[in-house]
Amino acid sequence: MADTKERILIMALRLFAKDGYKAVSVQDIAQEVGITKGAMYRHYENKRDLFNSILARMEQNDARYAEENGLPAGTAEEMPESYLDISPEEVVSFSREMFRYWTRDEFASSFRKMLMLEQFRNAEMEKLYQQYLVSGPVGYLADLFRGMGIPGAEDEAARFYAPMFLLYTIYDAAEDKDAVTGQADRILEEAGKKISGGKEQ
Repeated sequence: MADTKERILIMALRLFAKDGYKAVSVQDIAQEVGITKGAMYRHYENKRDLFNSILARMEQNDARYAEENGLPAGTAEEMPESYLDISPEEVVSFSREMFRYWTRDEFASSFRKMLMLEQFRNAEMEKLYQQYLVSGPVGYLADLFRGMGIPGAEDEAARFYAPMFLLYTIYDAAEDKDAVTGQADRILEEAGKKISGGKEQ
């Protein structure tokens, strides 16, 4: 069984995803975990400390998934040479993993839903929503495509990512979630063929 600090973190994120960050109090989290507010403060200083821990976990997970799939964990500015030897197959494989991560992993899925709820209420959440789910992924793909020598990398990145972004929302309401995952796989496979054909020789 997860230790108390981990249970607090998971429960906080579940509540943030369901009710929104602002609406959830420290007391709400403690009550759901089954501890006192005082006991919770032994693990986290306040709600902001909890949120910072959630962000740190997401950053670690992002870097780990990129490295496990042979893609750069840093930006093109930080590590330009890492962007020069990427194959379309690696991009497709990574994108498949990311679709499953953002939909099936409870931590990532709850984080995504929290940002979707809060993006119009809070400037920081809007920035994080863009970073993790909108302009961030498109920018990352554009950098990868540029390194692969694909003309019009920004437009191609938007075309590649747009179906995944749409399918996140379809997945959330779908009765047959496996069917949506299968659809994402097929779309990514076709997109991979297109970027393969579009590489400069």
